[in-house]
Amino acid sequence: MPSTVRNSLLWIFDVFEREPTYLCKRMFGCDAAYVDGLLCLVAADRDKPWNGLLVCTSQDRHAALVETLPALRQHPVLGKWLYVPQADPAFEETAEQLTALVMARDPRIGVEPKPRKRRSAKSVLPKA
Repeated sequence: MPSTVRNSLLWIFDVFEREPTYLCKRMFGCDAAYVDGLLCLVAADRDKPWNGLLVCTSQDRHAALVETLPALRQHPVLGKWLYVPQADPAFEETAEQLTALVMARDPRIGVEPKPRKRRSAKSVLPKA
């Protein structure tokens, strides 16, 4: 049964509402923001370490983003992305700065989503 509890961090994505290319999708029980077809931010409102804002980026861009936004750190499980935990004192300010960077189309933020693999008919049909 799907959860009907609203992610308390969705306010972060409010700034994207007037952006025509914005799309919000569920991902691993979290909410993901796509802009211009790129996966940009993931709002995670779950238990540690999935409680905060994940920044979808490549590892070669980590240092430049951390220099700009010192509250960012490498996510402890998903090390390819950066993260600011909700408990960080700079969380709200960092979230606002990140959404501004996304809206400005900062090339350091955003990754191409991997295409979904289509299941073959064999894997969908029940075994006789």
